[in-house]
Amino acid sequence: MEDKVVVAINCITGQAEAICFANGIVENIIEKQDTKSEILTGPGLIDLQINGINGIDFNTPFVSVNDIINACHCLLSEGVTTFFPTVITNSDENILEIVHTIQQACLSSSLVNECVGGIHLEGPFISPVEGARGAHDKKYIKAPDWDLFSQFQKAAGGKIKIVTIAPEWEDSTSFIEQCRAHGILVSIGHSMARSEHIKDAVRAGATMSTHLGNGVPLSLPRHPNLIWDQLAADELYACIIADGIHIPDSFIKVVIKTKLNATIVVSDATCFAGMPPGEYERPVGGAVRVDEEKRVSLKNSPRLLGGAAKSLLENVETLIGHNLATLRKAWQMASTNVSDMLAKNEHAVNQNNDRVFFQLIGNKIHVMSTIKNGRIVYGK
Repeated sequence: MEDKVVVAINCITGQAEAICFANGIVENIIEKQDTKSEILTGPGLIDLQINGINGIDFNTPFVSVNDIINACHCLLSEGVTTFFPTVITNSDENILEIVHTIQQACLSSSLVNECVGGIHLEGPFISPVEGARGAHDKKYIKAPDWDLFSQFQKAAGGKIKIVTIAPEWEDSTSFIEQCRAHGILVSIGHSMARSEHIKDAVRAGATMSTHLGNGVPLSLPRHPNLIWDQLAADELYACIIADGIHIPDSFIKVVIKTKLNATIVVSDATCFAGMPPGEYERPVGGAVRVDEEKRVSLKNSPRLLGGAAKSLLENVETLIGHNLATLRKAWQMASTNVSDMLAKNEHAVNQNNDRVFFQLIGNKIHVMSTIKNGRIVYGK
């Protein structure tokens, strides 16, 4: 794509566009009329919740700067131009080590710094109740603690931008207010919250629901319950894992119809995304099985999921393949819906200069090139 013009159909607008490149940099984009092309383009995908990719685990203290750099390149090949490395419940020492490594990777690589929208801290301030805590280690779960969070944030160089909490903890509303005062998004997840807890959290400034429909016990009261309450809260964006495994198609349909453009797709991908089926041992979460359908389950509790093994791009493919959304809607839920939410909450991502060029063959998306900040960073 160097020194040439590429004509592609914008998958969001349906408009043909001529994208002018010079030395691998986008110089101009011109709308075209009545032009056909087999090449599609769309804004870069944004993953708010990703724990690893292709054997690289963001939740081990042994993760290195080079690991983060390699993960970034892997994600760019999948069309993800912005991601939030997600650090789950762990010992305080390990969290401090991991978030510092991510910050060092951003300092070491300008590309990583451009692609990391922030760190998502998913724990340790979650529910210790079985089912609600999922694969999180109970011994490290604790109540929201602003002083401890400030230590994490200092080690991260201020890069923690999202924190998932269970709002039923005492004094959680003051913690949420502190987060919002410091520009940190708060998401409700891994929780046993009652209706009043959800309402209080929203009033305090909670913005999102972390993988809605997951991180809850297998059985809940018919109504009210924390899923209905979060669906009913207009202020909350609903993040869902649309991999065809974590939640049924019927639930995804309900979320999309209820939340409309406030629906966000996340991968929740672990290091097993891109890995072959088999049994694996990981430092956080213990032994897991990855099956042929890419379902990740805890070896000793096979009914409980231990994260995901599909990338964000594969989630988009699943939405299309299961007839849950058109390409346009599916891509929006993984890109513009996310950037709109971030911009609304003062975390703007410059999507104008982040592009993916791809072909859709059947239900499979084949990424040809990825553009970050106007530069070709993957493909030709």
